Amino acid sequence: MPLSRTGRIHAAVKIDVLIPAIEKDLGSLPYVIDAVRAQVQHPIGQIIIIAPKRKRMMDFCRVKGCRFVDENTVLPLTKRDISYGSAKWERSGWLFQQLLKLSGDRLCGSDYFLVIDADTVLITPHSFRSGGKSVFYCRNWSQPEYFKTYRRLMGRKVSSSSSFVTHYMLFDKAKLSRMKKEIEARHGMPWYKAIITSMNRSKQFAFSEYETYGNYVYSTDRARTLLRKARNKSLHGSPGEIGKQRLAGLAKTYRSLSFHKRKGYVRTPGVSRARRK
Repeated sequence: MPLSRTGRIHAAVKIDVLIPAIEKDLGSLPYVIDAVRAQVQHPIGQIIIIAPKRKRMMDFCRVKGCRFVDENTVLPLTKRDISYGSAKWERSGWLFQQLLKLSGDRLCGSDYFLVIDADTVLITPHSFRSGGKSVFYCRNWSQPEYFKTYRRLMGRKVSSSSSFVTHYMLFDKAKLSRMKKEIEARHGMPWYKAIITSMNRSKQFAFSEYETYGNYVYSTDRARTLLRKARNKSLHGSPGEIGKQRLAGLAKTYRSLSFHKRKGYVRTPGVSRARRK
């Protein structure tokens, strides 16, 4: 088996990495990518950044050795085709990036791909396959509306008492493709349209790609699924502000850190569409 820079033995399964991003993520994205390369205990194929076609983002991908994908080339719809907001909040971009993540089976060459949010930094070693089983990192908190949408979408209740919404997840391309085909067969329309029409779009938190895929896999292949505590910590500021000593202390308790900036969810007077986080 190949060794990591620290001498640890990698799990044998090769994976790709998929990260949807926008320009405001360029502050955290270098740390996210460096942490993936240091902490993921698998051989990594491509790191794919899905983003708006902007020179800064394309230059960044070139410098960091990542593959750039224009977000508007992935699906038959773009963010502008999605209407998901109210007078006070706007989440069309937030929903669009979830649909982009669920398109990874078309973009990645490896049988498995890791999706990680552009503001989440892994701070301890992570493996996502163990003994022929997929490892999901979970927590105890979620949004009730996610489960209602899942039931409308899949025709059954969620199967796990834990939440899969932990800012990163390994996807099995074959299982993801099968899930989307089941959605299309059940609803008689493309999977992404079925998701949009199954949501109650008057609710701010109406769909989760992680909750949906995680519960699908857990319900259909529980014997080959391992659940581990995510132990994620949300922090303000930038990853670059965390010193080595504090980082070492945090790593004794947490597996990952998230640096959320969610002002983009709030409508600004005179601005028709805010960008996603």
